[in-house]
Amino acid sequence: MGDMDEVKQLLIRIYGDQKGRSAIKRIQPLIERFPKSAKRRTQFFSQEDIVLITYGDTLIKTGETPLKTLHRFAGNYLKDIIPAIHFLPFFPYSSDDGFSVMDFFSINPELGNWQDVVAIGQDFQLMFDFVVNHFSAESEWFQHYLDDRDGFSDFAIEADPSTDLSLVTRPRSLPLLSEFKKHDGRPVHLWTTFSADQIDFNFKSLDVLQKMIEVLLFYIEKGATILRLDAIAFLWKKIGTPCVHLPQTHDVVKLFRKILDIVSPDAILITETNVPHDENISYFGNGRDEAQMVYNFTLPPLLFHTLVKEDATVLSGWARTLNLPSEHTTFFNFCASHDGIGVRPLEGILKPEAITELIDVVKQNGGQVSYKRNPDGSDSPYELNITYVDALYPGNDANHAERFLASQSIQYVLPGVPATYIHSLLGSRNWTDGVQQTGRARTINREKLPVENLLEELRDPGSFRSRIFYPYLDMIKIRRRQEAFHPNAGYDVLDLGPKVFAVKRRSESQTIYAITNISSTNVRVALSDFGLSGSLGDILSGESFPAGGFTLGPYQYVWLNA
Repeated sequence: MGDMDEVKQLLIRIYGDQKGRSAIKRIQPLIERFPKSAKRRTQFFSQEDIVLITYGDTLIKTGETPLKTLHRFAGNYLKDIIPAIHFLPFFPYSSDDGFSVMDFFSINPELGNWQDVVAIGQDFQLMFDFVVNHFSAESEWFQHYLDDRDGFSDFAIEADPSTDLSLVTRPRSLPLLSEFKKHDGRPVHLWTTFSADQIDFNFKSLDVLQKMIEVLLFYIEKGATILRLDAIAFLWKKIGTPCVHLPQTHDVVKLFRKILDIVSPDAILITETNVPHDENISYFGNGRDEAQMVYNFTLPPLLFHTLVKEDATVLSGWARTLNLPSEHTTFFNFCASHDGIGVRPLEGILKPEAITELIDVVKQNGGQVSYKRNPDGSDSPYELNITYVDALYPGNDANHAERFLASQSIQYVLPGVPATYIHSLLGSRNWTDGVQQTGRARTINREKLPVENLLEELRDPGSFRSRIFYPYLDMIKIRRRQEAFHPNAGYDVLDLGPKVFAVKRRSESQTIYAITNISSTNVRVALSDFGLSGSLGDILSGESFPAGGFTLGPYQYVWLNA
């Protein structure tokens, strides 16, 4: 079966025979017109793959567009260390710090322009946000919908407010439907999963499908090699169902994947689904037909729990389950992002009282908690809003940096591609002033940093930022050189006691024992039970450790080359 035949088959499965054939007539010209990439990856992933997550304006300088400021900083400090940059939405927007997109084809002029993005793409791989579930209520597209303009009249999902929508999975405590008026004064109630300013696309419309495939191809044309499918789990709606992870949603992801396989086979799709682990990994499909990467959403809250309890038992047990359907897939491992620390991925892993304990720690350390609405009308915790640095505040300054870096060392040795949020790399603390300014809990981890002040702190070896930034970069540099840390290299999680997280990573040419003391006390470790003897060299420090037994200090981590 040819590639276009597979596209046709998917469209017919999603839309039915007649409508699917109409869809083919719309989509095929877009694909055929697009310049085909001569590049084809021999393998999708490498141990050198690292991603920096950032907003376009995290770093600011008076008189300079933020994208230029970021490019200069990244060029001076990160080039040849972190090869890829994930730009969170940098388009014109009306709310939600970029995720309510007004124009999918333009760069927010307050950040810069497409020339700035292309310039960054000459030094770094680019990852874009494909905000595929919704669009701004202040966008031209929405105005066209309200005006019943041809090609836009069914862009949104209208619903009768008397309809029983109690089964719909809700990620927020806001109303699901929002009222608007059409150009003729007729009121309509529209599906707004995330906020009244974020209108859900009606993917049952071929006009929507065609327009969003145009967006997909445009981003590839602008140099994106990785596309993050934002809020993808909610894409397809069917009343009487939870409206999450529906078969049509998976088929749309497969459709995007097949189109990219045709026009740009080196491009990677990553799904953003902040849900329990089994639901999350369903977006791998059969290992070849859906997303190449999924966010490892269970890692941030479970690692947080591990360091709070100083017990790696649950983390180790979960890590043993990180199996992949094929070598063409892997996890996108992260601890922090622009959002908070998701709680839902802990469902079925931790008891409610353990989650309550994490909530208490977050509040004690200056953070907040966001809630979602349940089908019975009750609210439950959805997200912990705090910087990952301050989530791991141990109650004193002595071990704060070491504790945080220990958490990052675990992230960087697990199977998958590691991604670091810029505020984690920079050792940023809670931005409580920002929360007061915006009234939004997520602002706590989205501070805009004057770059000159940042550089001054980084030049001070005693500053907290400096104590995080330079050891973190050194760890990344060393990690990228180790074949045993290939995202798909073999791994075994070892049992060295509850105070230690240990994983054996192995390739054909190298074996590394990565061991982290997750506690505030000294821990004695021996590797002789695993058939090792003599001394093992730590590739991080250059020191030697006897396999028969050695002591790790509080939050110390070693990568022992066997």
